[in-house]
Amino acid sequence: MKILAIQWNPVWQNSAENLIKLEQTFAEQLTDKTKNIDLVVLPETFHSGFSMQAEQYAESVDGKVSQKLSELAKTYSVAIIAGVAQKQVRAGCHGQQARFYNRALAFNREGQQIGSYSKQKLFSYANEQHSFIAGHQPEIVQLNGEPFALFICYDLRFPELFREVASQVKGMIIIANWPQSRQQHWETLLKARAIENQCFVIGVNRIGQDGNGLNYIGGSSVISPLGEVLAYANEQQEWLNVEIDLQQVNEVRKQFPFLEDCHI
Repeated sequence: MKILAIQWNPVWQNSAENLIKLEQTFAEQLTDKTKNIDLVVLPETFHSGFSMQAEQYAESVDGKVSQKLSELAKTYSVAIIAGVAQKQVRAGCHGQQARFYNRALAFNREGQQIGSYSKQKLFSYANEQHSFIAGHQPEIVQLNGEPFALFICYDLRFPELFREVASQVKGMIIIANWPQSRQQHWETLLKARAIENQCFVIGVNRIGQDGNGLNYIGGSSVISPLGEVLAYANEQQEWLNVEIDLQQVNEVRKQFPFLEDCHI
């Protein structure tokens, strides 16, 4: 399975500009058919940056961002995982009310949306819970016929979320806006999640500086079920390209059946 992880530096709170940039990036990176990319992964809220002003950029579930992702998946025949802020309007006691969700969307090669994961652990340090509604369940999607679980940023600090789905998946995808000040935590926890759950972990972070002045240095990584870093992107790299063999998950779990002891 060939993966392209894009370390996105988004235009702050501007979906339209980010979609133009995304289309250009796909044209540059995916036109060469010899690469045979199976999966493209973009960071958390790639179309806006991690802003608590959701009303400025969040869109409906069938808005322009999800439409463009669907179009690109179909055009280039690749699966896509991307972080998107979405809003859903509901009737309340004071009229129509918008509720905002920080989500990871999944599209297959035909451009069909096959999954939508709402971030379960909202980042209280930045008061994310005052802007977004938390999700309450995991999301497993089939990518190239294999099961992967989706997670977003702060979820990474809660190993119980990952253990809940470990035996059901071959890989875990974590998209993030994880700042430089806690970079060591990001890289260490990605390895931990791979080792303890004996599966591939794909962590995709952003680069650049956001509208709040926070710096991001990437560190996107693909890690094997044994905790080996198969690919790593530093702050100078806009993308990471790697191939993984999902059969390794079966081999590692057979050789070291540690997950079976979770039920003892």
